[in-house]
Amino acid sequence: MDQAAPPFDEGGLDDQVHAADLDRWLSSRFVADERARADLIALYAFEAELMAIPTRVTQPMLAEMRYVWWRDQLDGVFAGVPRKGHPVLEALTDVVARRGLERSPLEALIEAHIGRVHGEPHDLDAFYVGPMQAAVHVLAGPGHDAAVIEAGRVWGLIQVGRSEEARALRGRANRALKGLPTGAFPAVAHAALSDPSQGEGGKRLRLVWANLTGRI
Repeated sequence: MDQAAPPFDEGGLDDQVHAADLDRWLSSRFVADERARADLIALYAFEAELMAIPTRVTQPMLAEMRYVWWRDQLDGVFAGVPRKGHPVLEALTDVVARRGLERSPLEALIEAHIGRVHGEPHDLDAFYVGPMQAAVHVLAGPGHDAAVIEAGRVWGLIQVGRSEEARALRGRANRALKGLPTGAFPAVAHAALSDPSQGEGGKRLRLVWANLTGRI
């Protein structure tokens, strides 16, 4: 199904994520270790590719073909033999091998995208919780999934415009985050950005506060 292979950004994964996902790109700036930050960006670039598909094709079946292509590429990613010449897949393969990431959250994310192009409701856990858990795994290793479930749901509710529900959940999310290693907090800090329309300067200040306090 090579004909369904989506294009990739040759200008660099960091630029790709900056353009596609400013909030999480800003959060990633708080990762001090350059290798860890690059690993996080590789994960976000994979998600950016998935998010871009509905903007490139208008027919649900064509979009599903592209998602299936990405799902098939996970075979190579998790076998350590990515599609050569594809920066996102090559970078993701390296991260999977070194960080020991699991395949199931990535597959669940792809399946949730397929559901969306066919008009199904957002699967908040697949879209937001699983990817946040994977990002925390990149920065702090395994064992912290439970600590970020509510934070992931807060982020998801904000993204789908359910801000009142997000606010109601924020206190419980912050209590759970007390057990999260400080070095992993940039993987969840973007959940503190409660206003998607806020300017970049305001978002930066909000993220400084979130990372200093360990609260979203």
